[in-house]
Amino acid sequence: MWFLPAALPLLPLLLLLGQAPPSRPQSLGTMKLRLVGPGSGPEEGRLEVLHQGQWGTVCDDDFALQEATVACRQLGFEGALTWAHSAKYGSGEGPIWLDNVHCVGTESSLDQCGSNGWGVSDCTHSEDVGVVCNPQRHRGYVSERVSNALGPQDRRLEEVRLKPILASAKRQSPVTEGAVEVKYEGHWRQVCDQGWTRNNSRVVCGMLGFPSEAPVDSHHYRKVWDSKMKDPNSRLKSLTKKNSFWIHRVNCLGTEPHMANCQVQVAPAQGKLRPACPGGMHAVVSCVAGPRFRPPKAKPGRKESRAEEMKVRLRSGAQVGEGRVEVLMNRQWGTVCDHGWNLISASVVCRQLGFGSAREALFGAQLGQALGPIHLSEVRCRGYERTLSDCPSLEGSQNGCQHDNDAAVRCNIPNMGFQDQVRLAGGRRPEEGVVEVQVEVNGVQRWGAVCSDHWGLSEAMVACRQLGLGFASHAIKDTWYWQGTPGAREVVMSGVRCSGTELALQQCQRHGPVHCSHGTGRFSAGVSCTDSAPDLVMNAQLVQETAYLEDRPLSLLLLYCAHEENCLSQSADRMDWPYGHRRLLRFSSQIHNLGRADFRPKMGRHGWIWHQCHRHYHSIEVFTHYDLLTLNGSKVAEGHKASFCLEDTNCPTGMQRRYACANFGEQGVTVGCWDTYRHDIDCQWVDITDVGPGDYIFQVVVNPKFEVAESDFSNNMMRCRCKYDGQRVWLHNCHTGDSYRANTELSQEQEQRLRNNLI
Repeated sequence: MWFLPAALPLLPLLLLLGQAPPSRPQSLGTMKLRLVGPGSGPEEGRLEVLHQGQWGTVCDDDFALQEATVACRQLGFEGALTWAHSAKYGSGEGPIWLDNVHCVGTESSLDQCGSNGWGVSDCTHSEDVGVVCNPQRHRGYVSERVSNALGPQDRRLEEVRLKPILASAKRQSPVTEGAVEVKYEGHWRQVCDQGWTRNNSRVVCGMLGFPSEAPVDSHHYRKVWDSKMKDPNSRLKSLTKKNSFWIHRVNCLGTEPHMANCQVQVAPAQGKLRPACPGGMHAVVSCVAGPRFRPPKAKPGRKESRAEEMKVRLRSGAQVGEGRVEVLMNRQWGTVCDHGWNLISASVVCRQLGFGSAREALFGAQLGQALGPIHLSEVRCRGYERTLSDCPSLEGSQNGCQHDNDAAVRCNIPNMGFQDQVRLAGGRRPEEGVVEVQVEVNGVQRWGAVCSDHWGLSEAMVACRQLGLGFASHAIKDTWYWQGTPGAREVVMSGVRCSGTELALQQCQRHGPVHCSHGTGRFSAGVSCTDSAPDLVMNAQLVQETAYLEDRPLSLLLLYCAHEENCLSQSADRMDWPYGHRRLLRFSSQIHNLGRADFRPKMGRHGWIWHQCHRHYHSIEVFTHYDLLTLNGSKVAEGHKASFCLEDTNCPTGMQRRYACANFGEQGVTVGCWDTYRHDIDCQWVDITDVGPGDYIFQVVVNPKFEVAESDFSNNMMRCRCKYDGQRVWLHNCHTGDSYRANTELSQEQEQRLRNNLI
């Protein structure tokens, strides 16, 4: 039996893998639809319906725009543009399930409309109907997943793996070469190599997290196969005689995100008693791992410049290989609108970044919103493109896209085995506990604890990501109240320093011989993980527009309070108060929370600090740093701002403010809202009294000490070029640290050095 692929990929797809027994009619609203056929695309094609485990077509008799509208809405679109009769998208196969369909137009599913009944039709496949949907998704449709392409639980292509044959392949991690095995109906089967193509290999590699495939020495594998077939005691020889051992044939285009979307023939045609793979052997595939997953000394398959690699990136993802899609255009990073976004385009992004195909294309800013430009919309990739820039698209500003339409993706990544080398113990929840790692000690793999010296959020983030638990909400140094696993309490890893991009703690810098100043026990490293986190971003444009100079007399009472809170430079200590003045560079700041969780102070109200002079509490003692730097990075003036009032100053229309400082209220910034510090409040400045005229860099860093975990620290720094002539000041080219081209960005370690004036 042959199973034809659904149009890639847009809608819930189910693959018929064998004839299902008759079942009772589906309950209301559970009917599955797909668009397929020659000339079809994400929004158009021959309409097919899944009933009793089998795909069938719909006759065009009485079919009109209202029926097409219901079908398109069920597929996740806002509506239909038109419909097509007389098998415009090719004649289907199998049953014609529906005829004389009548809809009012308000139904949510086609099975709520009237018809002749299941399978009652006088049509032929030359009358198969097609539909053309409005490309825009409706708001309730949040993502398109590969899992939608799989069939009922007991009759489905579940997953694919490579079984290494050669000794060299068995030693690799990840495994990149071997025989293809497919899990079908709960059992692993091998795929016959007859008719196997590089396109098939590309789909398999994409499912396994690899961006591309490589040629295979089939002659060598044939010799290995033949030698096993000649061995009378070979178990493989007896297994190959059973048709249940094989997937008979696979035919892919190479653009499918999952083998379930390919033409798959599980067994030879019914009625023909012949073996499933006569004279053939198992299909062998060799994949090319992306740069992040290669052994340290491995060379890339082709030369790629750093600039080419960085023309697309993912932001704010909880796991490796997922995030909001951002592209570099005109030297500035911007987002992609979700209009027309689908698994094919998402897979091009994933492969470009060195991952496999996409397992989910997300709509509606599911992984957070950005602040910058929206560069692209209506991206229409065919699946063969090397980069997203090769795909046809429109400018993001052409069709009214907003940042609540930011597209995102989740990619397939290789199984490196890192998740089996770390665990949490002793916590109250599965997401928290003492970090225990498996490392080699004197040639033996042992489990043990991690020393908490230098343990911080960067290291905790790597641990949570390695565990598959998302972001770190807390990096814990004192874990006396958590009991670790008996036999694994000895410290086996110390001096851990992570940049934050590693896939595992074992990839971070660490001591050779273990040295932990605190010893073992209560000072083992621990974490608390979460699947969502806040993300604070400064509105750079507002800073640029509101900056000005003020000469403020020392006689003003408020300046006494600012001096007490160290908001003036040190030379203020030597002045003859209340005579004289201070020259202040003032500006307004607006800090947006673009993450997926509220930003809350690390400590509860019981830990806030009371400041008598201003008569208010500080929930975070240093919430922002303000610095004036020379062009080579030396600090010439500085300021800081405590979060004495961390609240929702404004929120988007329709969203309720949750945090307000009045009456000792709860402090924080809600997702999507922003906190504004006006230019005319105390300490909202940099004291430049001692600074001479010249060109400088003005820098603002939010959450500078990483006191509160965020999904992305790369956008916490904002910089402007600053020109000061002794009387006036100009700020220009203000941007967050991750807004512009890659070669102007700094690593997290370099940023930390800059903040501490260590360049």
